[in-house]
Amino acid sequence: MIRSFLAVAFNSFREALRHRISVVVVAFSVALLFATSLVADVTVITLDRVVTDFGLGAMSISLVMLTIFLSCSQLSREIERKTIFLIVSKPISRGEFLVARFAGNMFTLAVLILLMSAVFVAEVVLNGGSVTEAQLVALVMLWFELMVISSVGFLVSSFSSQLVSAVVTTGVYISGHLSDDIYSLSTRTKVPSLRALGHTLYYMLPNLERLNYRPKASYVLSSTFSEVFGSAAYGTAYAALMVTFAVLLFARRDFK
Repeated sequence: MIRSFLAVAFNSFREALRHRISVVVVAFSVALLFATSLVADVTVITLDRVVTDFGLGAMSISLVMLTIFLSCSQLSREIERKTIFLIVSKPISRGEFLVARFAGNMFTLAVLILLMSAVFVAEVVLNGGSVTEAQLVALVMLWFELMVISSVGFLVSSFSSQLVSAVVTTGVYISGHLSDDIYSLSTRTKVPSLRALGHTLYYMLPNLERLNYRPKASYVLSSTFSEVFGSAAYGTAYAALMVTFAVLLFARRDFK
């Protein structure tokens, strides 16, 4: 069972790296990272802040797009190609297959984050700056943010098409960063139904701003261990809940 799980996870990792979009996203991020030095010549902001803002921003946007694509396409691609019938005929359940795919997806993103982080650190050092603890925390927490987004993508794709999954996951990503604003606006309305809807959305959507440590990295603000650990635990718990729902729905899906 463990061997089958690892085989599916590794195959997912290998497929993701071989896909052209991975190469495009990495090239795009590297280009934006090195373009930081050009922007620094025409801005009054300190170079360290420019490098941090552009570097972490480029990594975040690129990896979010890649995460949405991978999480929303892997299950759909298996079903469209009918390869899912060959896989589930092996000694591995649908739930184990989905979790293995998710694990391979997160391993792929971890490798890409490490590669992009190496480029980011090199650029910081080459521009005479120093790598701060806040920057490292932001890089680590980016992986947890991607894990939440990926879990939502797997959940929606477990019962819907690739296009619908991508649209919904993108909407959840945007709304997740605006969840605090949604709650704040809903408390100000005098319409009870809108207030209830806003509160419901607030508790259902992932609070992605809780996993966003890039602003702190930009202003070199430190974070306590308990704060970072709590945010990581929140992201892990939310992702685990979404994957659990995905397993339950995927197990009941009719592939015909």
